[in-house]
Amino acid sequence: MTEKKVTKKELNQIFWRSFALQGAFNYERMQNLGYVYTMIPVIKKLYKEHDDQVKALNRHMEIFNTTPAVAPTIMGISAAMEEQNANNPDFDASSISAVKASLMGPLAGIGDSLFWGTFRVIAAGIGISLATQGNIFGPLLFLILYNIPNIFVRIAGLKLGYRVGVNSLERIQREGLMDKIMAMTTTVGLVVVGGMVATMLKIETPLKFNLKGAKVNLQEILNQIMPNMLPLIVTFIVYFLLKKKVSITKLTLGILAAGIIIHWIGIL
Repeated sequence: MTEKKVTKKELNQIFWRSFALQGAFNYERMQNLGYVYTMIPVIKKLYKEHDDQVKALNRHMEIFNTTPAVAPTIMGISAAMEEQNANNPDFDASSISAVKASLMGPLAGIGDSLFWGTFRVIAAGIGISLATQGNIFGPLLFLILYNIPNIFVRIAGLKLGYRVGVNSLERIQREGLMDKIMAMTTTVGLVVVGGMVATMLKIETPLKFNLKGAKVNLQEILNQIMPNMLPLIVTFIVYFLLKKKVSITKLTLGILAAGIIIHWIGIL
């Protein structure tokens, strides 16, 4: 019997379809419909019988959720495992779903740290710094800086996932390398956020008062104690409210209202 094999054509289709991963996001099974959509070309190529195609599609209808940029890595592994299942009657098809479930969490941790916590923050910081100067290239530079690593990881991850299958990623997870990568990327992201608070959040007080005939500038005193103390305090307040599950909408409106009132009073 001729061996059934996934070709470059199907892998290219997975890559392009992966951008629609969250197009049908739902709160029951999250990204499952988008995942099924990416796997359709592979399933049609490997399984000619209608019942076999239905079984394969149902396999990928299970809950799935990970960072979109790293999803093609898992999709490549799924394609490799579907290929093994189509060629080997003794292959355990349930392992395909098991591998997806075991990898989507650890890879999401890495993906979130890299893309939401690091690349997006750095790209936004550079783009905003230009935009605040009235440079129209600011938003464009943000999109460029963010999407270069995004697209690279999608392409490289898809090829890697299909080429090495499941064994290499299982070894990486077993040896604890994923936890180390997550820790490093999280640290970089926090450093970048701290730098943005100090350089881009401008909060100063104009309060001045006389103390036994001497004029005292409150902002100068705060700067001597700790430069950018007020931005740091406001950041911690916002973080505390987020930890208390205050909604983003209420928090945003509250900050706007408080800013207007405090500025009108003359405190800030």
